[in-house]
Amino acid sequence: MLVNLETIKSLLPELILTIGAAWIFLGGTFTRSRVWWVGFATLIYLIAGFWILRSGSVAASAGAAVTEHPSLLLADTFGQTVRWLAVAMGLLLTLAASRTASRALASEYFGTVMMLSVGLMLVARANELVFLFLAFELISIPTYVLLFLGRKDAGTAEATIKYFFLSLVSSAMLLYGMTLLYGMTGTTTIAHGGSGEFPSLLPLAMILIFAGLGFKITAVPFHFYAPDVYQGTTNANAALLAVVPKIAGVVGLVRLTLIALPLASDTAWQIAIVLSILTMTLGNICALWQSNLRRLLAYSSIAHGGYLLIGLAVALTSQVSGGVAAMLFYLIVYSFGSLGAFATLAMLSSEERPLDRIEQLHGLGRRHPLAAAAMSVFMFSLAGLPPLAGFWGKLSLFTSAISLSLQSEKSGLSFWFLVLAIVGALNAAVAAAYYLRIVSVMYFRESDQRESAPLAWSSSASVALCAAAILAIGVVPGLVMTPAQSSDIMLQTSPPENEVTAPAHAVPTQIAGSMD
Repeated sequence: MLVNLETIKSLLPELILTIGAAWIFLGGTFTRSRVWWVGFATLIYLIAGFWILRSGSVAASAGAAVTEHPSLLLADTFGQTVRWLAVAMGLLLTLAASRTASRALASEYFGTVMMLSVGLMLVARANELVFLFLAFELISIPTYVLLFLGRKDAGTAEATIKYFFLSLVSSAMLLYGMTLLYGMTGTTTIAHGGSGEFPSLLPLAMILIFAGLGFKITAVPFHFYAPDVYQGTTNANAALLAVVPKIAGVVGLVRLTLIALPLASDTAWQIAIVLSILTMTLGNICALWQSNLRRLLAYSSIAHGGYLLIGLAVALTSQVSGGVAAMLFYLIVYSFGSLGAFATLAMLSSEERPLDRIEQLHGLGRRHPLAAAAMSVFMFSLAGLPPLAGFWGKLSLFTSAISLSLQSEKSGLSFWFLVLAIVGALNAAVAAAYYLRIVSVMYFRESDQRESAPLAWSSSASVALCAAAILAIGVVPGLVMTPAQSSDIMLQTSPPENEVTAPAHAVPTQIAGSMD
């Protein structure tokens, strides 16, 4: 495994964030001002984003080097796009928590969020199994700390302990799956090439990897922790749980199932279809009866994990292209929509008066018209209504499944992906019911509360940025689809070190045309 000065240079954005987090941790001993540390963290994220932009062309040109000398890091458009997303999510989470984070532990909270972003950036580019697992732990461990730094009550303690122990179980299953992968191939390099020995272990390794990463994307039956943990924590922490582990889980599935285990694709796409149907159906149906906002959005997050698996299932078949592009596009759109929804709840909350019931949104359209408008944008996007970004995300996923159904010469494959697309469309219709319910109570229900508490500028900025991203992507979807398509193409045209039969990942022209 090659580690040299160029590798260190390519990690400069991660190093900037790590040093910034260390300064925040140390500086917290001198001042506890939330405003000061939010401003400092924002500056660090902007500097890290600048260096990612500056190194983007270098990373793109270095992609071919991965095929010549196995490196600790993968330099591809997929990893670069997720790095951008990680920095954006870290900044937005910091702004969203600026009002509700404990004053006594503000520096610890914002510094830990920054380390969480570093972990996600490392997951995005990992090309080595041990390095990938450590990067996952750099996400999990800060998450435990942030859950502990939430509210100080029995519900928060229960949520933290439940997430901690179940996360340990999922990590153990993922590590066991990686161990089998190493045993079959004799190398810890993800882009290893070659089929390896003991092919009979492929299905078991695939199942264990799906189980370990299914916890992170809240796929059934690894979802059951989510409603209780979301309900027991703060709105800002719920935003973190809904977005960051899901991004990491999707990246891990792409790296491990499409690149490290291409010969297990016959088993993998069947697993992905079953999990997708079960996950989105259970998530949407259970969300219909929820009265707690965080619990409702937890089931919504479960359902969106099911939608994401549609793209993975398409990519795993290698029968048609575009699955990875559709999945990455939808992941970005979902991240801004879900984080924006929780950021709006955090903006309207305070340490003394958290907002966690649907009844508390009654009359919001009159008390805080701009906040209600932003929440409506997020709900409409998550529901997939045009012309917002969520519509294009669902269209890309459903189109990829339908294209495979129409083009596949295998009748069984064609049937199951047609069923998958139909079930996805029906679930989108079901989901619209509870998203529109939230919008309706904001505008068509009266509230006894007449006063309008002032909103913090920083949390308002988080909501405004998420809403702007949803609107911009809805108007010009090519802003996100173009790098998503480039990621798909690079996964196709940059094979591992040795020759390997990997799934093809080009971009379907009918989707690309609809995005322009």
